[in-house]
Amino acid sequence: MSILLSRDTNILVQGITGREAINLTRENLAYGTKIVGGVTPGRAGRDNYGVPVFDTVAEAVAANAKKGIEVKGSIVSVPPSFTQDAIFEALDAGITLIVVVTENVPRKQVAQAVEYAGMKGARIIGPNCLGIISPDECKMGGVGGPAANTRQAYKKGPIGVMSRSGGMTTEIASTLTAAGLGQSTCCSIGGDAIVGTTYAELMPFFEADPETEAIAIYSEPGGRMEAELAEWVTTHRSRLPIVAFMAGRFMDEMKGMRFGHAGTIVEGKEDTTAEKIKRMEAAGISVAERIEEIPALIRKRLAERRR
Repeated sequence: MSILLSRDTNILVQGITGREAINLTRENLAYGTKIVGGVTPGRAGRDNYGVPVFDTVAEAVAANAKKGIEVKGSIVSVPPSFTQDAIFEALDAGITLIVVVTENVPRKQVAQAVEYAGMKGARIIGPNCLGIISPDECKMGGVGGPAANTRQAYKKGPIGVMSRSGGMTTEIASTLTAAGLGQSTCCSIGGDAIVGTTYAELMPFFEADPETEAIAIYSEPGGRMEAELAEWVTTHRSRLPIVAFMAGRFMDEMKGMRFGHAGTIVEGKEDTTAEKIKRMEAAGISVAERIEEIPALIRKRLAERRR
């Protein structure tokens, strides 16, 4: 099974007439994602690869409702200054899964959007992410790139993947696929300091999915996400073996450096790679030295669980 989305998930693309959104629409449609509408104010009546464009999310949702189609998701690809308004508009129209690919959204606006999503019972993935994919079913965002490349890298199976890096989401999935381990759902959560959904917040979904048997994660220095994950795994006695790869170990010796994403600023001891590894291992999370070690570690953990 997949989490959050499936082959039956109907989605919109906000900002659909923009350059990036045009490419996202083409790639997602080619993969089989059901894009049932797009939104760009003032562009109603146009279409993008056969997808009708509306002026507002409410109009797009209403037009589909008349056809008996329930819209559950939206990809937000609009300039940073309009991103919060786009998210609010989607939430007010009843959208429950929002993937925000936009970069450089102000932290305060992201925090407000995440809080509002919580009030609405909705979930935000991102911002500054490549999105989420359930292999052979549906993808939302740029994860995996063109459809042909996505199909090569991602295969359906029992391993969940979580990553702060979009590119490394595909790298881990491709490594698992090459080793004969398919994936249930893979989520690029975004590399900013504030994101809509953390590792710990995704865990209940994977935990509840009977077909997910293990999880692979990619982590970086900075932030408390791994500490929160370790705490969740310990508190809830997770049934799922987890294998992590921690990038940027060299940063512990290079104070003040940032490792690519805005969320990788090391502000204290708990943010260092050494401390993160220590916390994860204490919680029973295996930490791989190299990405190519992940499949063997997962197989080892699964074999231990089945004894």
